[in-house]
Amino acid sequence: MNNRLKKQIDFIAEIDKLKSIFRQSKLAHVSRFENDAEHSWHISVMAILLLEHANDKAIDLIKILKMVLIHDIVEIDAGVVIIYDLQRRNEIIEKENAAAQRLFGILPDDQRDEFISLWKEFEAKETNEAKFAGAVDRIEPILLNYLNQGYTWQKNNITSKQVFERNRQIQEASSVLWEYVQGIINESVEKGYLKNERNYYL
Repeated sequence: MNNRLKKQIDFIAEIDKLKSIFRQSKLAHVSRFENDAEHSWHISVMAILLLEHANDKAIDLIKILKMVLIHDIVEIDAGVVIIYDLQRRNEIIEKENAAAQRLFGILPDDQRDEFISLWKEFEAKETNEAKFAGAVDRIEPILLNYLNQGYTWQKNNITSKQVFERNRQIQEASSVLWEYVQGIINESVEKGYLKNERNYYL
């Protein structure tokens, strides 16, 4: 086996660990937590299906798919932090950077550089591709929470204001999808899945 192929296979073996990293959201139809690999697959399908609703009609789907497939790999080392825990999210940034260097560093140099660049672009949310990748990444757990009667929201005392404020960036990628998400938030308040903080309502 040549050295390049060995590095690629080593990386493929290492990221199998992603299947054992569990997230905060429970699945919609089975009473267990979603793992990171399932999340990455789910939002990849979402990106393909929902691309037509992007504000920018010229964005690169292949680039988006690369981002959503690799963006959570760093959680193998850094762990998972719920997006509503702002303090821990800020604290984990250094761990995620170190994880990106170690994990993507297993790859041949050119692929290492590409993956680190894509991961950083996803995190920065400045390009239209990164904004759309970030949008589907945010929509999926909102949808799961709606379908499982707000399990994670209720467990963590999350309010409608928090869900609105932490996910409003979706509108930068798709005004259509943001309108849909606001509808989910409203219905979740009405059904009692989500606490309506101080009568905060959309």
